Amino acid sequence: MMVVVDTNVPVVANGESEQASPDCVQTCAERLGEIMRGEVKLVLDNRWIILGEDMQNLRSSGVDVGDRFLGWVLRNWTNPEQCDLVSITPVNGSDNAFEEFPNDPALDGFDPADRKFIAVACAHLERPPILQAVDSKWLNFDDAFHRNGVTVEFICEDDIQRLHGSTRTEK
Repeated sequence: MMVVVDTNVPVVANGESEQASPDCVQTCAERLGEIMRGEVKLVLDNRWIILGEDMQNLRSSGVDVGDRFLGWVLRNWTNPEQCDLVSITPVNGSDNAFEEFPNDPALDGFDPADRKFIAVACAHLERPPILQAVDSKWLNFDDAFHRNGVTVEFICEDDIQRLHGSTRTEK
């Protein structure tokens, strides 16, 4: 199994999100542990766009789970046993627009800062799921993601429902 990890997962695992319940923090830590133990392969872009965001929000020398995850990624990002790297193509040199992002008008309002995660998943042959913790804005695009072959795994389902104020239906 492979996954793309939204930066909010290690941030939540560090206990740095007021929106996240203790169960969510634990779930995020467990999912990162699976990656660090080699049970799940991490998918990243080869331009360090995702890793750059992680480095802005985490401390590779920190002791919390999310920080340890960043340290693990920095040590293993070139190890094909642990990480798959894909190439994504910025449009006009942007860090928020990519050729690999689905050309679907229903996704026009999707947060530009999060498009890198979608682009990475779309660029990979296996279309790995994207782990998402507590960013409820992603729910507004669930149908469009599904239609475009993008899988978002909301690993803190109860928190997402509480934050979004609705119940999500499985596809």
